[in-house]
Amino acid sequence: MGATPALAQDDDGLAGSYLAARQAAMDADFGAAAQYFTRALTRDPSNPTLLEDATLSQLALGNLARAVPTARQMEAEGLSSQIARMVLVADEVENAEFDALLTRVNEERAVGPLVDGLLRGWAHLGAGSASEALAAFDALAQERGLGSFALYHKALALALVGDFESAEAIYDGEGFGPLQMTRRATIARIQILSQLDRNEQALELLDSLFGPDLDPALRDMQTQLAAGETLRFDFIASPRDGVAEVFFTVAAALSNEANDDYTLVYARVAEYLRPDHGDAVILAAQMLENLDRFELAVETYKKLPRDHPSYHAAELGRAQALSRADKVDAAVEVLEQLAASHGDLPIVHMSLGDMMRQIKNFEAASDAYTRALDLFGDPGPEQWFIFYARAISYERQDMWPEAEADFRKALELSPEQPQVLNYLGYSLVEQQRKLDEALDMIERAVAARPDSGYIVDSLGWVLYRLGRYEEAVGQMERAAELMPTDSVVNDHLGDVYWAVGRTLEARFQWRRALSFYGTADTSDDVDPERIRRKLEVGLDQVLAEEGAEPLKVADGD
Repeated sequence: MGATPALAQDDDGLAGSYLAARQAAMDADFGAAAQYFTRALTRDPSNPTLLEDATLSQLALGNLARAVPTARQMEAEGLSSQIARMVLVADEVENAEFDALLTRVNEERAVGPLVDGLLRGWAHLGAGSASEALAAFDALAQERGLGSFALYHKALALALVGDFESAEAIYDGEGFGPLQMTRRATIARIQILSQLDRNEQALELLDSLFGPDLDPALRDMQTQLAAGETLRFDFIASPRDGVAEVFFTVAAALSNEANDDYTLVYARVAEYLRPDHGDAVILAAQMLENLDRFELAVETYKKLPRDHPSYHAAELGRAQALSRADKVDAAVEVLEQLAASHGDLPIVHMSLGDMMRQIKNFEAASDAYTRALDLFGDPGPEQWFIFYARAISYERQDMWPEAEADFRKALELSPEQPQVLNYLGYSLVEQQRKLDEALDMIERAVAARPDSGYIVDSLGWVLYRLGRYEEAVGQMERAAELMPTDSVVNDHLGDVYWAVGRTLEARFQWRRALSFYGTADTSDDVDPERIRRKLEVGLDQVLAEEGAEPLKVADGD
């Protein structure tokens, strides 16, 4: 990127700040970027690039109020910036300036076709005209591809003004087909149904879409509905909440399509306008995690207070972000505290078990999984993974009878699950037990996941254990292609090469296994001293020293 004349004037001042800011922006280090762009603006206050990037950095941080001055300056100077306009829209809504917002939308100085169409509806409602608001949503619904967005927001607007019958008619799809039932749309509809004295239908909807494993918010709704109480419609409480929902709606739609930093700014606007919007806060934190800004993600997750219905979800996210930031002890502490405060939620114990398994505290992991299973009661198909994870924890504690029982229970709940077939089959191979069954399991796993290096490695290894060395070579070579830097796979390939007499290649693979041992991208479930001994004396001698069966002659020749 070439320097502007202004940048070239002062290499130690403006250019230094600018280059530091650009590097921080490329690294998604929004805090540093905001600091350096702001510093650069003191030397070149009208630079369009600096104004844009300073505004974006502040918005990405969630400091929308700090972004307002630069956004206003950009508009005053006639600079076209979607980011600046998003900030100014949020500021006008924050100050209940809905007439100004309408003018902005009508003059096409807002965000874009979808957002502007939704904003027009909520701005009319904020300005006191429900009829014009509904007409705006109807007009947007005629635009190709925008109907579901428009109708969802029209239903919310109708419910906000107390017309629950008309809102439910939209949900029911009279004349245009039913709305897509996202989690948020479903919660709003359940409240609407309750307002219409249709608690039984609301309960049926809740059960059909969410099942028995309910989070605190849904469980509280279920309790009130079952008791015959009428739920308040508090999904949104004002046009401002409606605008927050606009930005969250778009952020959610973008989350699997657009860049994470672009999705982030929409989520930040929603969060700014409605700080208790748990889904917006969590989505913003998730985008920060995707950008590897783990400290910012942790700070964002912490915004939800303990009494918020989504507190447990935010804490689970915070624990994950801490773990990814290599603060595992802090992550464990978060999960242990959550288990104490929200111990009635299976997902909390499942997450604690996963974390304990990650740090190889297998006893604590199996205990946590047991608590989760106890909370579920009679297990269903969706619980297969908990049995599988607990089985691994038992196996690592040398509790094989318990491990095998859990592996088989997981397969009972989810037949042909390739992860379970592979792990159980591989474990049987390592124990030299039920080898024919193990081979059958692993072949089925490979058929389901032919591109999984771990599973293909297992097939090669069971063939090796059965003395079918020539057949094992192709499978192990394929596994090494799929996972070229894995120490276990390279060690196994070395053993297979040795078994067919390719001793030079065997030693090469063993050296590769040692070179990858302990690196971030490979398993450390391998014995480096044993590999060194194989390099020194060969596999046959190592097996003899271990009292193991000698290698069979390949193919029985």
